[in-house]
Amino acid sequence: MADISRRFFLRHLRSTPTHWVRHHVKGQAKREGVGLAFWYRPLTAVLSEVPVDDRELPLLFHARSSDYSDVTVQATVTYRVADPAVAASRLDFSIDPYSGAARARPLDQIATLLAELAQQPALDLLARQPLAEALTAVAPVREAVASALSAEPRLADVGVTVVSARVVAIRPEPELERALQTPTREALQAEADRATFARRAQAVEQERAIAENELQNKIELARREQQLVEQSGANAQRKAELESQAQLVRAQGQAEQERALAQAKADSVRVIGLAEGEAESARLAAYRDLPQHVLQSLALKEFAGKLPEIGQLTVTPDVVTGLLAKFNGNGNAGS
Repeated sequence: MADISRRFFLRHLRSTPTHWVRHHVKGQAKREGVGLAFWYRPLTAVLSEVPVDDRELPLLFHARSSDYSDVTVQATVTYRVADPAVAASRLDFSIDPYSGAARARPLDQIATLLAELAQQPALDLLARQPLAEALTAVAPVREAVASALSAEPRLADVGVTVVSARVVAIRPEPELERALQTPTREALQAEADRATFARRAQAVEQERAIAENELQNKIELARREQQLVEQSGANAQRKAELESQAQLVRAQGQAEQERALAQAKADSVRVIGLAEGEAESARLAAYRDLPQHVLQSLALKEFAGKLPEIGQLTVTPDVVTGLLAKFNGNGNAGS
Protein backbone atom coordinates (compact mmCIF):
# COMPACT_ATOMS: atom_id res chain seq x y z
CA MET A 1 0.00 0.00 0.00
CA ALA A 2 1.34 3.40 -1.02
CA ASP A 3 2.07 6.09 1.53
CA ILE A 4 0.01 9.24 0.82
CA SER A 5 0.62 12.49 2.68
CA ARG A 6 -1.26 15.82 2.47
CA ARG A 7 0.18 19.23 1.70
CA PHE A 8 -2.52 21.86 1.45
CA PHE A 9 -4.61 21.03 -1.63
CA LEU A 10 -2.01 18.59 -2.99
CA ARG A 11 -1.20 14.98 -2.15
CA HIS A 12 2.13 13.21 -2.23
CA LEU A 13 2.34 9.48 -3.03
CA ARG A 14 5.32 7.31 -2.24
CA SER A 15 5.15 3.67 -3.33
CA THR A 16 7.32 0.67 -2.45
CA PRO A 17 9.71 -1.32 -4.68
CA THR A 18 7.19 -4.16 -4.85
CA HIS A 19 4.21 -2.12 -6.03
CA TRP A 20 3.62 -0.78 -9.54
CA VAL A 21 1.76 2.56 -9.66
CA ARG A 22 0.03 4.29 -12.58
CA HIS A 23 -1.10 7.94 -12.48
CA HIS A 24 -3.88 8.99 -14.90
CA VAL A 25 -4.87 12.57 -15.52
CA LYS A 26 -7.81 13.29 -17.81
CA GLY A 27 -7.69 9.75 -19.22
CA GLN A 28 -4.01 9.87 -20.07
CA ALA A 29 -1.25 8.00 -18.25
CA LYS A 30 0.95 10.69 -16.83
CA ARG A 31 3.43 8.37 -15.09
CA GLU A 32 3.73 4.67 -14.17
CA GLY A 33 6.36 2.42 -12.69
CA VAL A 34 7.71 0.74 -9.57
CA GLY A 35 8.85 2.70 -6.54
CA LEU A 36 7.49 6.08 -7.70
CA ALA A 37 7.13 9.19 -5.55
CA PHE A 38 5.23 12.24 -6.89
CA TRP A 39 2.81 15.07 -6.15
CA TYR A 40 -0.69 15.09 -7.60
CA ARG A 41 -4.03 16.76 -7.31
CA PRO A 42 -6.63 14.34 -5.92
CA LEU A 43 -9.50 15.99 -7.77
CA THR A 44 -8.05 15.16 -11.18
CA ALA A 45 -5.85 12.12 -10.45
CA VAL A 46 -6.76 8.48 -11.04
CA LEU A 47 -4.36 6.10 -9.31
CA SER A 48 -3.81 2.36 -9.76
CA GLU A 49 -1.53 0.25 -7.58
CA VAL A 50 -0.57 -3.32 -8.60
CA PRO A 51 1.60 -5.57 -6.32
CA VAL A 52 4.34 -7.23 -8.35
CA ASP A 53 5.91 -9.40 -5.61
CA ASP A 54 5.57 -13.19 -5.41
CA ARG A 55 2.49 -14.34 -3.56
CA GLU A 56 1.53 -17.69 -2.08
CA LEU A 57 -1.96 -19.08 -2.65
CA PRO A 58 -2.83 -22.11 -0.45
CA LEU A 59 -5.39 -24.47 -1.96
CA LEU A 60 -7.51 -27.13 -0.29
CA PHE A 61 -10.07 -28.97 -2.37
CA HIS A 62 -11.77 -32.35 -2.57
CA ALA A 63 -11.56 -34.91 -5.37
CA ARG A 64 -12.90 -38.37 -6.06
CA SER A 65 -10.92 -41.38 -7.20
CA SER A 66 -12.01 -43.97 -9.73
CA ASP A 67 -13.34 -46.21 -6.94
CA TYR A 68 -15.57 -43.36 -5.63
CA SER A 69 -13.42 -42.53 -2.62
CA ASP A 70 -13.17 -38.91 -1.53
CA VAL A 71 -9.67 -37.46 -1.11
CA THR A 72 -8.47 -34.06 0.02
CA VAL A 73 -5.74 -32.31 -1.96
CA GLN A 74 -3.60 -29.71 -0.23
CA ALA A 75 -1.52 -27.59 -2.60
CA THR A 76 0.21 -24.22 -2.84
CA VAL A 77 0.53 -22.02 -5.94
CA THR A 78 3.12 -19.28 -6.14
CA TYR A 79 2.31 -16.49 -8.64
CA ARG A 80 3.06 -12.86 -9.42
CA VAL A 81 1.72 -10.11 -11.65
CA ALA A 82 4.25 -10.14 -14.47
CA ASP A 83 2.53 -7.45 -16.58
CA PRO A 84 1.03 -4.87 -14.20
CA ALA A 85 -0.11 -2.61 -17.03
CA VAL A 86 -2.27 -5.42 -18.47
CA ALA A 87 -3.51 -6.38 -15.00
CA ALA A 88 -4.44 -2.76 -14.23
CA SER A 89 -6.36 -2.55 -17.49
CA ARG A 90 -8.24 -5.86 -16.94
CA LEU A 91 -8.83 -5.73 -13.18
CA ASP A 92 -9.72 -2.92 -10.83
CA PHE A 93 -6.49 -2.03 -9.01
CA SER A 94 -7.53 1.57 -8.40
CA ILE A 95 -6.94 3.26 -5.04
CA ASP A 96 -8.49 6.24 -3.33
CA PRO A 97 -6.38 9.33 -4.18
CA TYR A 98 -7.10 10.80 -0.75
CA SER A 99 -6.35 7.84 1.54
CA GLY A 100 -4.65 5.25 -0.71
CA ALA A 101 -7.16 2.51 0.17
CA ALA A 102 -8.03 -0.02 -2.54
CA ARG A 103 -11.43 0.40 -4.08
CA ALA A 104 -11.83 -3.30 -5.01
CA ARG A 105 -10.29 -6.68 -4.28
CA PRO A 106 -8.62 -7.79 -7.51
CA LEU A 107 -6.26 -10.21 -5.76
CA ASP A 108 -9.27 -12.25 -4.62
CA GLN A 109 -10.36 -12.52 -8.25
CA ILE A 110 -6.90 -13.75 -9.23
CA ALA A 111 -6.94 -16.25 -6.33
CA THR A 112 -10.35 -17.59 -7.38
CA LEU A 113 -9.21 -17.94 -10.97
CA LEU A 114 -6.01 -19.79 -9.93
CA ALA A 115 -7.94 -22.10 -7.59
CA GLU A 116 -10.38 -23.10 -10.30
CA LEU A 117 -7.65 -23.56 -12.91
CA ALA A 118 -5.52 -25.64 -10.51
CA GLN A 119 -8.37 -27.88 -9.34
CA GLN A 120 -9.50 -28.97 -12.78
CA PRO A 121 -6.38 -30.96 -13.89
CA ALA A 122 -6.04 -32.45 -10.42
CA LEU A 123 -9.66 -33.62 -10.43
CA ASP A 124 -9.31 -35.10 -13.91
CA LEU A 125 -6.14 -36.99 -12.99
CA LEU A 126 -7.43 -38.38 -9.67
CA ALA A 127 -10.73 -39.43 -11.23
CA ARG A 128 -8.86 -41.89 -13.46
CA GLN A 129 -6.93 -43.56 -10.60
CA PRO A 130 -8.00 -45.85 -7.75
CA LEU A 131 -7.60 -44.70 -4.20
CA ALA A 132 -4.35 -46.58 -3.53
CA GLU A 133 -2.68 -44.96 -6.55
CA ALA A 134 -4.31 -41.58 -6.01
CA LEU A 135 -2.82 -41.28 -2.53
CA THR A 136 0.68 -41.68 -4.00
CA ALA A 137 0.13 -39.53 -7.09
CA VAL A 138 1.63 -36.39 -5.59
CA ALA A 139 4.17 -35.87 -8.36
CA PRO A 140 1.73 -36.49 -11.26
CA VAL A 141 -0.81 -34.10 -9.74
CA ARG A 142 1.86 -31.44 -9.24
CA GLU A 143 3.07 -31.76 -12.81
CA ALA A 144 -0.49 -31.65 -14.17
CA VAL A 145 -1.34 -28.52 -12.18
CA ALA A 146 1.88 -26.75 -13.11
CA SER A 147 1.49 -27.58 -16.79
CA ALA A 148 -2.13 -26.47 -16.86
CA LEU A 149 -1.42 -23.15 -15.13
CA SER A 150 1.64 -22.31 -17.21
CA ALA A 151 -0.29 -22.88 -20.45
CA GLU A 152 -3.50 -21.19 -19.38
CA PRO A 153 -4.26 -18.17 -21.67
CA ARG A 154 -6.61 -16.52 -19.19
CA LEU A 155 -3.76 -15.93 -16.78
CA ALA A 156 -1.77 -14.27 -19.53
CA ASP A 157 -4.80 -12.06 -20.31
CA VAL A 158 -4.71 -10.62 -16.79
CA GLY A 159 -0.88 -10.39 -16.71
CA VAL A 160 -0.40 -13.16 -14.11
CA THR A 161 2.45 -15.70 -14.25
CA VAL A 162 2.57 -18.87 -12.16
CA VAL A 163 6.00 -19.33 -10.60
CA SER A 164 5.49 -22.80 -9.13
CA ALA A 165 2.87 -25.26 -8.00
CA ARG A 166 3.35 -27.62 -5.08
CA VAL A 167 1.17 -30.46 -3.84
CA VAL A 168 1.62 -30.81 -0.11
CA ALA A 169 -0.57 -33.84 0.56
CA ILE A 170 -3.33 -36.05 -0.77
CA ARG A 171 -5.33 -37.60 2.05
CA PRO A 172 -8.50 -39.69 2.24
CA GLU A 173 -11.30 -39.31 4.76
CA PRO A 174 -10.27 -39.91 8.39
CA GLU A 175 -12.16 -43.23 8.72
CA LEU A 176 -10.81 -44.48 5.41
CA GLU A 177 -7.34 -43.30 6.30
CA ARG A 178 -7.42 -45.24 9.54
CA ALA A 179 -8.66 -48.29 7.65
CA LEU A 180 -5.83 -47.95 5.15
CA GLN A 181 -3.34 -47.51 7.94
CA THR A 182 -4.53 -50.65 9.72
CA PRO A 183 -2.57 -53.20 7.60
CA THR A 184 0.57 -51.13 7.87
CA ARG A 185 0.03 -50.64 11.58
CA GLU A 186 -0.63 -54.33 12.04
CA ALA A 187 2.46 -55.21 10.02
CA LEU A 188 4.54 -52.81 12.06
CA GLN A 189 3.05 -54.23 15.26
CA ALA A 190 3.78 -57.75 14.07
CA GLU A 191 7.34 -56.71 13.26
CA ALA A 192 7.62 -55.11 16.68
CA ASP A 193 6.25 -58.29 18.27
CA ARG A 194 8.76 -60.37 16.34
CA ALA A 195 11.51 -58.05 17.46
CA THR A 196 10.24 -58.33 21.05
CA PHE A 197 10.08 -62.13 20.83
CA ALA A 198 13.52 -62.23 19.26
CA ARG A 199 14.84 -59.99 22.01
CA ARG A 200 13.24 -62.19 24.66
CA ALA A 201 14.58 -65.32 22.98
CA GLN A 202 18.01 -63.73 22.87
CA ALA A 203 17.69 -62.77 26.53
CA VAL A 204 16.66 -66.35 27.40
CA GLU A 205 19.58 -67.67 25.38
CA GLN A 206 21.92 -65.31 27.15
CA GLU A 207 20.49 -66.34 30.52
CA ARG A 208 20.94 -70.00 29.56
CA ALA A 209 24.52 -69.32 28.50
CA ILE A 210 25.12 -67.49 31.77
CA ALA A 211 23.59 -70.37 33.76
CA GLU A 212 25.70 -72.90 31.85
CA ASN A 213 28.77 -70.77 32.45
CA GLU A 214 27.97 -70.57 36.15
CA LEU A 215 27.40 -74.35 36.24
CA GLN A 216 30.70 -74.95 34.45
CA ASN A 217 32.39 -72.62 36.93
CA LYS A 218 30.84 -74.54 39.84
CA ILE A 219 31.93 -77.87 38.31
CA GLU A 220 35.43 -76.52 37.77
CA LEU A 221 35.53 -75.17 41.33
CA ALA A 222 34.31 -78.54 42.67
CA ARG A 223 36.93 -80.35 40.61
CA ARG A 224 39.66 -78.05 41.85
CA GLU A 225 38.37 -78.39 45.40
CA GLN A 226 38.50 -82.17 45.00
CA GLN A 227 42.03 -81.90 43.70
CA LEU A 228 42.86 -79.65 46.63
CA VAL A 229 41.37 -82.14 49.11
CA GLU A 230 43.21 -85.02 47.45
CA GLN A 231 46.44 -83.06 47.41
CA SER A 232 45.90 -82.05 51.04
CA GLY A 233 45.30 -85.72 51.97
CA ALA A 234 48.37 -86.79 50.02
CA ASN A 235 50.40 -84.08 51.72
CA ALA A 236 49.07 -85.12 55.16
CA GLN A 237 49.83 -88.77 54.39
CA ARG A 238 53.29 -87.89 53.19
CA LYS A 239 53.81 -85.74 56.25
CA ALA A 240 52.65 -88.58 58.52
CA GLU A 241 54.96 -91.02 56.73
CA LEU A 242 57.86 -88.62 57.06
CA GLU A 243 57.07 -88.02 60.75
CA SER A 244 56.74 -91.76 61.33
CA GLN A 245 60.07 -92.38 59.62
CA ALA A 246 61.62 -89.58 61.64
CA GLN A 247 60.19 -90.99 64.87
CA LEU A 248 61.44 -94.43 63.88
CA VAL A 249 64.87 -93.02 63.19
CA ARG A 250 64.80 -91.13 66.50
CA ALA A 251 63.58 -94.24 68.34
CA GLN A 252 66.28 -96.33 66.71
CA GLY A 253 68.87 -93.75 67.56
CA GLN A 254 67.59 -93.48 71.13
CA ALA A 255 67.50 -97.27 71.47
CA GLU A 256 70.98 -97.51 70.04
CA GLN A 257 72.11 -94.80 72.43
CA GLU A 258 70.45 -96.52 75.41
CA ARG A 259 71.97 -99.84 74.28
CA ALA A 260 75.38 -98.21 74.10
CA LEU A 261 74.87 -96.56 77.49
CA ALA A 262 73.71 -99.86 78.99
CA GLN A 263 76.68 -101.66 77.46
CA ALA A 264 79.00 -98.98 78.78
CA LYS A 265 77.35 -99.13 82.21
CA ALA A 266 77.57 -102.95 82.23
CA ASP A 267 81.20 -102.76 81.25
CA SER A 268 81.80 -100.20 83.98
CA VAL A 269 80.00 -102.31 86.57
CA ARG A 270 81.91 -105.36 85.45
CA VAL A 271 85.20 -103.52 85.72
CA ILE A 272 84.27 -102.08 89.11
CA GLY A 273 83.17 -105.54 90.31
CA LEU A 274 86.41 -107.04 89.14
CA ALA A 275 88.33 -104.25 90.85
CA GLU A 276 86.34 -104.63 94.08
CA GLY A 277 86.79 -108.42 93.94
CA GLU A 278 90.48 -108.05 93.47
CA ALA A 279 90.64 -105.49 96.30
CA GLU A 280 88.61 -107.73 98.57
CA SER A 281 90.83 -110.68 97.69
CA ALA A 282 93.89 -108.61 98.45
CA ARG A 283 92.44 -107.44 101.78
CA LEU A 284 91.46 -110.96 102.75
CA ALA A 285 94.91 -112.10 101.82
CA ALA A 286 96.28 -109.35 104.10
CA TYR A 287 93.93 -110.33 106.97
CA ARG A 288 94.85 -114.00 106.62
CA ASP A 289 98.36 -113.52 108.01
CA LEU A 290 97.34 -111.25 110.98
CA PRO A 291 96.96 -112.52 114.61
CA GLN A 292 93.52 -113.25 115.97
CA HIS A 293 93.39 -110.40 118.52
CA VAL A 294 94.28 -108.00 115.76
CA LEU A 295 91.46 -109.34 113.61
CA GLN A 296 89.08 -108.94 116.56
CA SER A 297 90.17 -105.39 117.07
CA LEU A 298 89.67 -104.66 113.41
CA ALA A 299 86.27 -106.33 113.57
CA LEU A 300 85.25 -104.22 116.53
CA LYS A 301 86.48 -101.14 114.81
CA GLU A 302 84.49 -102.06 111.72
CA PHE A 303 81.46 -102.76 113.82
CA ALA A 304 81.84 -99.47 115.68
CA GLY A 305 81.95 -97.68 112.37
CA LYS A 306 78.59 -99.24 111.41
CA LEU A 307 76.88 -98.15 114.66
CA PRO A 308 74.80 -94.98 114.66
CA GLU A 309 76.30 -91.85 116.14
CA ILE A 310 75.49 -91.23 119.81
CA GLY A 311 75.04 -87.52 120.33
CA GLN A 312 73.96 -87.50 124.07
CA LEU A 313 74.11 -90.24 126.75
CA THR A 314 71.88 -89.98 129.80
CA VAL A 315 72.90 -92.06 132.82
CA THR A 316 70.10 -92.59 135.31
CA PRO A 317 70.42 -93.97 138.83
CA ASP A 318 68.72 -97.15 137.74
CA VAL A 319 71.35 -97.72 135.06
CA VAL A 320 74.19 -97.01 137.52
CA THR A 321 72.63 -99.29 140.10
CA GLY A 322 72.24 -102.08 137.58
CA LEU A 323 75.79 -101.66 136.36
CA LEU A 324 77.11 -101.65 139.93
CA ALA A 325 75.10 -104.71 140.72
CA LYS A 326 76.41 -106.45 137.66
CA PHE A 327 79.91 -105.29 138.51
CA ASN A 328 79.66 -106.53 142.05
CA GLY A 329 78.26 -109.81 140.93
CA ASN A 330 81.01 -110.31 138.46
CA GLY A 331 83.60 -109.43 141.18
CA ASN A 332 82.19 -111.85 143.61
CA ALA A 333 82.16 -114.56 141.12
CA GLY A 334 85.82 -113.94 140.39
CA SER A 335 86.78 -114.18 143.93
